Amino acid sequence: MKRIFLLLALVLFSVSAAYAADGSWDAVKAKGELAIGLDDAFPPMGFRKDDNKLYGFDIDAAEEVGKRLGIKIVWQPTAWDGVIHSLDAKKFDCIWNGMTITEERAQKVLFSKPYIMDGQIVVVALNSKAAKFEDLGGKPVGCQKGSSAVEAVKALPKAPSEVREYDANPKAFLDLEAGRIVAVVIDNVSGRYFISTTPGKFKVLPGFITKEPFGVAFRKGGVALKDMVQKTIDAMVADGTMGKISRKWFGEDITNPKKW
Repeated sequence: MKRIFLLLALVLFSVSAAYAADGSWDAVKAKGELAIGLDDAFPPMGFRKDDNKLYGFDIDAAEEVGKRLGIKIVWQPTAWDGVIHSLDAKKFDCIWNGMTITEERAQKVLFSKPYIMDGQIVVVALNSKAAKFEDLGGKPVGCQKGSSAVEAVKALPKAPSEVREYDANPKAFLDLEAGRIVAVVIDNVSGRYFISTTPGKFKVLPGFITKEPFGVAFRKGGVALKDMVQKTIDAMVADGTMGKISRKWFGEDITNPKKW
């Protein structure tokens, strides 16, 4: 039995040593900056306003991580369709921009734990009597044409009487406010951001139709850097900082795993 425990201890020590020796965190610490790749036109995660400065949930969260680690955050805008290739080419150290964790991507990058649960949700008028997804059966709902919401509508427990597709989500919300539809099916972060900018008009029904977790992506082998960033994010969740940033951008805390 003692030999088994000794062998296990040696294995764990070896794994820990390998993580520490990969050099990914030491390299970032030595240069004093963490370069992050992003699509800078993805509100509310990361986007530019008229002053050309970056704003968004991911911007605020990453900047706080940098502050706590004593390093500068350098943002590197990049084409999203080639973002993983650019990460592998070492144009930046990680991708932090609302990247959905998928099995296919996990074969190519090293993901953090989910920090936000994205997915498709249902938004209704603030005074709506609908309390659950089943209440939408036999009633007209809206969604954005060509978005994931189109397929999500088909997964509702009861079919709506009509599905109206809109060129843009704001048009769907205008019809929702006017009573021409009873609900809008929309991406979680986009929907909650829209609600936060139009307070007192809409609310979200409990639950997700589909779930799509967001994670920070690192190069394969960059375990030490991933672990250091993850440790800092965990501390920010524990002390309420992530919740505070979430409420700023979404009107509520959507970073708490207990609510997913």
